[in-house]
Amino acid sequence: MDRKSVASGRVGGLPALTARVPRLLRIVALGCGAALLTVAACSNGGDQPARTALPPGMTRIQPSEPAPEPPKVPFSAATPRYGVKVLQSWPHDPEAFTQGLDLYDGRLYESTGVEGRSSVREVELATGRVLKRVDMPYPIFGEGIAVLDGRLYQLTWKSRKGFIYDAATLAPLDSFSYDGEGWGLTSDGKLLYMSDGTSTLRVLDPRTLQVTRTIAVTEAGTPVPMLNELEWVKGELYANVWLTELIARIDPTSGRVTGWIDLTGLLTREERAGVDVTNGIAYDAANDRLLVTGKYWPKLFAVEVVKR
Repeated sequence: MDRKSVASGRVGGLPALTARVPRLLRIVALGCGAALLTVAACSNGGDQPARTALPPGMTRIQPSEPAPEPPKVPFSAATPRYGVKVLQSWPHDPEAFTQGLDLYDGRLYESTGVEGRSSVREVELATGRVLKRVDMPYPIFGEGIAVLDGRLYQLTWKSRKGFIYDAATLAPLDSFSYDGEGWGLTSDGKLLYMSDGTSTLRVLDPRTLQVTRTIAVTEAGTPVPMLNELEWVKGELYANVWLTELIARIDPTSGRVTGWIDLTGLLTREERAGVDVTNGIAYDAANDRLLVTGKYWPKLFAVEVVKR
């Protein structure tokens, strides 16, 4: 996840970043260090004035990569479209830059990003209260998570390293390595599925953490890039597509996108002020519903997918 900015994970140069500068100033004041703000400011693209001036002596660094643009999906009008019906909502930590979400054995787990603020946590669904939390040392940027057989697996963005925890206690158990970037992670109960921001998903053996095969994700014969947070839902892979409000429904055998779920409109105009993109999918199998949220969102929603 520039393509991803430090301040917003994957916003590099988008207008949403300027709304977050005051938040970053608060982070510096709390002791996270001026370096975080310095690097974050470089994602502003260098040509958009910030709403809040930087502290004396700090300058913006010109970005080394162009700001990413949202992928122009869907590619085909023939692909089924879905909306969502909100069943319930709960408070969500507005300081959580959500990277991964998972529901396992009745427990809700969340991974958050941003260097110096990344964590993995168990969250009380009804209140949004953090029950357990493990903070990650700077400069690790936390990414997607998946729980399988009582072990919680967590990716990191550019560190090329993942971590394994005991799901019940969040006690660290082990670590593993992989090539490239880590974005999203999920499990079908036997295997792990990993995204890296491209249109290709990796299937991992949870015992060896080695890639057993890859899945090329396409719609109407066109690769679907920027696949992010993943969830396994009744034999399909669901993927947030970064910089969009869309979830792609993916056939894990063929890689073909079988439908698009549009999450537009979950937050009110007031609630959207200063928040970031949709990210975070967990499937509540006991109640046959999706739990969805976003980066810095004040709410987490339970939704039912409905055909348009």
